[in-house]
Amino acid sequence: MKRDFDLIVYGATGYTGRLIAEYLATSYRGDDAPSWAIAGRSTDKLQKVRADIGAPDDLPLVKADAGEPASLRSMCERATAIITTVGPYQLHGTELVAACAATGTGYVDLCGEPAWMRRMIDAHHEDAKRTGARIVFSCGFDSVPFDLGVLTLQDKAREKFGRPARRVKARLRKVKGGMSGGTAASAQATLAAAARDPALIRLLTDPFALTPGFTGPSQPSGLIPEYDPRMNVWLVPFPMSPVNTKNVHRTNFLLGHPYGTDFVYDEMMVAPGLGEIGRVTTETFATMVSLFGIGGLKHGAGPTREQREKGFYDILFLGELPDGGRVEAVVTGDRDPGYGSTSKMIAESALCLVRDVQGEGGIWTPGALMGTALRERLKERAGLTFSAPR
Repeated sequence: MKRDFDLIVYGATGYTGRLIAEYLATSYRGDDAPSWAIAGRSTDKLQKVRADIGAPDDLPLVKADAGEPASLRSMCERATAIITTVGPYQLHGTELVAACAATGTGYVDLCGEPAWMRRMIDAHHEDAKRTGARIVFSCGFDSVPFDLGVLTLQDKAREKFGRPARRVKARLRKVKGGMSGGTAASAQATLAAAARDPALIRLLTDPFALTPGFTGPSQPSGLIPEYDPRMNVWLVPFPMSPVNTKNVHRTNFLLGHPYGTDFVYDEMMVAPGLGEIGRVTTETFATMVSLFGIGGLKHGAGPTREQREKGFYDILFLGELPDGGRVEAVVTGDRDPGYGSTSKMIAESALCLVRDVQGEGGIWTPGALMGTALRERLKERAGLTFSAPR
């Protein structure tokens, strides 16, 4: 069925949605430009965003409201794919996933809410397979650099040793810039939901929560600071690990376990300094405050352009094979993770979905559905690097 638009950015009047719209308006012009529109609850606010970001005066505006399912379905019927930043998704995203699954519409989001993601998998995966809707969660810093970083490392392991690494460790070595106010709001909504339903706690702590019917080997918790003699650094808990690890295991699951059914994976952060454990713990807390925006960052707020452009991140992936073989990969980003880099990643994920990859419907991960094609697109367009030096 021919759609009016390649993409609709839903939530364009919010902070991150506006950044995505601005990226599309400035990065894609002329013959290279997709057909696209911006959507939200208020036409007046959409008009202001269109003017502020320098988009053409004829960029279409679509009125849609999470509280009006009919408006969501109408929006979905007009687009090949929807980019949505309207979260927390567990509060505002359910009807949109249902509408995309019903209408065969592609979907990308920035979700870091695994309990809700599992609910959507259970409720809509089969519908999406039937209609051809390709629904892809977690297309920002959660979890693209980690999902594709493991993919890059395993490509290198197969090239070097003829088989994948059974054990992979992701280590966030450097980061400047925090996660978004939306991430903080999602974390708060998840904690509130767990308080109402203690059964969610088991799902939130299960690395295989997104692989229905499959449970792999015991996984490291990543919750206790530790000293790594190989790297000569202290490692501390990484707040996004509970989301990323689930997505990495789901990628392995969806692809038929190319990393092995005995695959073990964890993520931790390198502490800013060596020193005694007390100082490391203090620094960890300070970093987590920064990442989660606790202390004033409100949903819909964010840093200045200068702060976004001065941000960056560097992630090391260490792979180990049972016979002692080792392999490494590195992923870097040229903007702050929560906004500058994330807005580019989700926009390119949507374009990859529309332009570069085929695949049956269902609820996917970025790595399982788009894999190498998305990695190349992010290298060419979005300021990420993926390397496997040895």
